[in-house]
Amino acid sequence: MKDILFNKDFTCVAVSKTKPIEEIRKIYDLGHRDFGENKVQELEHKYHNLPKDINWHMIGHLQSNKVKKVVPIVSLIHSIDSLKLLKVVNKESKKINKVTNCLIQINISKESTKFGFNEGEIDFLDKSFLKDYQNIKIIGLMGMASFSNDEILVKSEFENLYKIYSNMKNSIGDLSILSMGMSSDYKLAVDAGSNMVRIGSKIFGKRNYH
Repeated sequence: MKDILFNKDFTCVAVSKTKPIEEIRKIYDLGHRDFGENKVQELEHKYHNLPKDINWHMIGHLQSNKVKKVVPIVSLIHSIDSLKLLKVVNKESKKINKVTNCLIQINISKESTKFGFNEGEIDFLDKSFLKDYQNIKIIGLMGMASFSNDEILVKSEFENLYKIYSNMKNSIGDLSILSMGMSSDYKLAVDAGSNMVRIGSKIFGKRNYH
């Protein structure tokens, strides 16, 4: 587990959703500080009941009406999946005089059940467009590969996201994070260029949703 938590090749976001405070604290006590949640209410509860030097990552779909609760407490929002959400995050960040770090979510698997921009929908994101959004900082991209045992398919989706990331560096510049890869496929993701992975079960064990 420590080779995942403390790896020089990538930052690990320990996905702590559904996990109790005590289990998160065990990982915290090892020296780990990056944790990911996908539900706003759970994130708020954990933020208020765990040490304040934790970097909280919002990794799930974020509804616009929940943004004002998230912006003050997160280090990074991974799931900017629409222009509407981008505008709301900027607006709520401005209210508290904060610049919120964000990742643009790309739907690399093209599955209709997954959120994110399609590859052809992000051409508008360039330096001139972002001049109007002074309270957000886009620092990278996030994507989820198909839930599949087909390693060739998964690898190709990760490689495509890396290509999009490289191209966007030219139009936006200053991108530093490519968040892709989870417990089942993070090795393929890292091989394809990921420098941030979101790991749950390999750290906390199987998840209990009940």
